[in-house]
Amino acid sequence: MRRFLRSVAFAWNGVRSASAAQANMRIHLAAVIIVNTAGLLFGLSRMEWLAVVIVQGMVLAAELLNTAVEHLVDLASPQQHPLAKAAKDTAAGAVLLAAVTSVVVGLIVFVPHIIPNS
Repeated sequence: MRRFLRSVAFAWNGVRSASAAQANMRIHLAAVIIVNTAGLLFGLSRMEWLAVVIVQGMVLAAELLNTAVEHLVDLASPQQHPLAKAAKDTAAGAVLLAAVTSVVVGLIVFVPHIIPNS
């Protein structure tokens, strides 16, 4: 159990570190707070919450992985290199796709609550 708790502490430190260092992570976390508040106000169903929580987790996980890739690339290749750029751009692309997917899911979930009979 102690080993598990240490692992959770290390993982939480990674989330805190990324939140402190990455403006995009803070933006995503703010979006989570706003969307969850809206979800509570609109009284989302269990299935709607499921969709929202899954895409939120997907975006936050993608942002954390992007941050890890950036750190690893910077460590391995301090100078500019086309492959380093490609690795960073690819990781950022994953975040973009996750974010766009979350917006689409958000529209599917929230528009019927905002515009009745839509």
